[in-house]
Amino acid sequence: MTSMVYNRQRAVAYANRYWNSHHPAYLLFDDDCTNFVSQCLYAGGMPMVFGSRNQGWWYRRDHRNHQWSFSWAVAHSLYQFLKKGGSTGRCRMVGSAGELLLGDVICYDWEGDGRFNHNTIVTAYDADGQPLVNAHTQNSLHRRWEYRDSPAWTPQTRYVFFRIE
Repeated sequence: MTSMVYNRQRAVAYANRYWNSHHPAYLLFDDDCTNFVSQCLYAGGMPMVFGSRNQGWWYRRDHRNHQWSFSWAVAHSLYQFLKKGGSTGRCRMVGSAGELLLGDVICYDWEGDGRFNHNTIVTAYDADGQPLVNAHTQNSLHRRWEYRDSPAWTPQTRYVFFRIE
């Protein structure tokens, strides 16, 4: 496991800077939520772990050639990566949104079938202390974490909350 200090302010600053655009060093995906969250985590200092497309958590660019791991850009793959502790071994699930800090991650399973479809990053809090999130795909700035206003939301929606230690 890699030793690092996660800089929540840098992750949030990145999320607030690029919530409605994309950083030119990265590709913009049609479903860009996980790519965006990964960029935010990386901006906060989470180290990349290189491996095959099926292993690690990474993004590479040389000249015009972009490559990435599934966990960098696929919602369910990032969920699995964080569930295993992330690149530091210090990412952990917590029981509620109220336990999240700025720069933490929420994973969304719209159908409640165990396959996660969306990811967001906590960037602020509302007046009641509930997390607000930024996201891509449907670009969002300081959106309520429950996402009940999303056309993807269903009554079966399941959430998993990850604290980046």
